Amino acid sequence: MSDLWRQREAMMSDSMAVLPGLARVAGSAYLNAVGWGARTAWATSARVAKASTDATEAAELVREVLRAAEVIRETTVAVAHGVPVAEAIATASESFVEAVVRHVEEEEVTARSLRERGAELLERSRDVNREEDAHPAFGRILDEVAPDEARVLLLLLRGGPQPSVDVRTGGPVGMVNSQLLAPGLSMIGMRAGVRRGDQVPAYLNNLFRLGLIWFSKEPLRDAEEYQVVEAQPDVLAALHSVKFAKVVRRSIHLTPFGEDFCRACLVDETTAADADFPEHEVPETD
Repeated sequence: MSDLWRQREAMMSDSMAVLPGLARVAGSAYLNAVGWGARTAWATSARVAKASTDATEAAELVREVLRAAEVIRETTVAVAHGVPVAEAIATASESFVEAVVRHVEEEEVTARSLRERGAELLERSRDVNREEDAHPAFGRILDEVAPDEARVLLLLLRGGPQPSVDVRTGGPVGMVNSQLLAPGLSMIGMRAGVRRGDQVPAYLNNLFRLGLIWFSKEPLRDAEEYQVVEAQPDVLAALHSVKFAKVVRRSIHLTPFGEDFCRACLVDETTAADADFPEHEVPETD
């Protein structure tokens, strides 16, 4: 056992002795590959100083340091497995240079493609005879909308704004400091016929994230819309959870963008063109 321990210590000692040299060689290969090389201490200090105030520069500097560390790691692992030092350094350096070149090429292609797409977009904007059928984001949004969420959107399109209520603490204390007990309770899931009624809050949050709906603090004009909602078990349970409670009436609407999305994607062309859908309020602005 003692012989094995001494052999292990000797191997670790040899590896540690090689590390400083590997670090110098790998670091040199890294600097030459990137092309900026720390020719002087002043240049290096200037780079670090810029990174301290420039978030983009700091992020790039961190990435480059990590790349250099990866070269050192790969070289050390190869040497530990019996690969000659020179061969390990050459292999790690080649892979590093390939990664750097690939990264630079990808950045150049991305920058060029973005500019080309921007130029094409502006060119299309100058074509007065061109008619856009639908917003270009609609295709992406369809990939991010669940089937149940599509049902909710159709309900809002055809049925108009939907009532929702918040249950808050009331009574004398509630007049000074009212606490929210249950927010956004509604019958949207039931009315839309969703399969996962427990996921309705998540559905609404996602539709809000996509800019298709918005939550108004104002109630609907027809107070009768709230009678059935306020008689639902979840609303009653929240009202009975404290001694004094009150109901605050809200409403949920499609945004103008959401209405366009529904007309373009969820109903046929004839319905979209001819149907007289209920109106929704325009989102409030601060």
